[in-house]
Amino acid sequence: MSRLAEVDLSLRLDDREGKRLLADAQDRLVHLRLLLGGQLGSGELGPPLCVLFEGWDASGKGGAIKRLVSELDLRHVRVAQFGAPSEDEKRHHFLWRFWPVLPGWGGMAVLDRTWYGRVLVERVEGFASEEAWRRAYDEIVDLETTLAAEGAVLVKFWMHVSAEEQLRRFERRRTDPHKSWKLTEEDWRNRAKRPEYEAAVEEMLERTDHPAAPWHVVAGDDKRWARVDVVRTVCAAVEDALRARGVDPEPYLHR
Repeated sequence: MSRLAEVDLSLRLDDREGKRLLADAQDRLVHLRLLLGGQLGSGELGPPLCVLFEGWDASGKGGAIKRLVSELDLRHVRVAQFGAPSEDEKRHHFLWRFWPVLPGWGGMAVLDRTWYGRVLVERVEGFASEEAWRRAYDEIVDLETTLAAEGAVLVKFWMHVSAEEQLRRFERRRTDPHKSWKLTEEDWRNRAKRPEYEAAVEEMLERTDHPAAPWHVVAGDDKRWARVDVVRTVCAAVEDALRARGVDPEPYLHR
């Protein structure tokens, strides 16, 4: 069975439970960020935290990112969005443009679209040669392994929604004057190529899931479930990283 087919898209949270669980996870993340930033505990800076988001159009990336960072001190969290590379960026190796936003010790960065564009949109749309995107799998794993060896905590999300739920969200956006700007002709074109994109996603998940940076495929048909899952997953990754460095975060997670 494919990785995407294994995702249980029926997972749901009601409004009350979703709000409670999200608030609990956000509170936990605030304390973990204080630990990473040296504001709790020994005062030493913790490892860099880099959270990567990929997913279908209208899969809830923006909403999940908003809930991930909304309770944090935004002076110390960088959210970076990446679209198509500029003409100048195309003159460099495809990974070059991402280096400036990577976090240092004690820092946190959230990337909305990432270097995986090389093996997704650039592959499907023909913006990269086959030789280039096939080579990119190893280049990406090498990068992530290098970052992890230097101490970085990498959390990678693929936000997954069914084709039916994606269409419902497209239709709601089209009829909502406050959200219609989010829906473009490119979104419809990408949807028409969903089988090609699914093949690219499956190969990406298979070839770039590695111990230093595993993929987390989020069941996104219910936005409440997805948002809680994202924040909880980031918390768990940070806690594991701290414990691996001999720091027990539990005493600092509750006032």
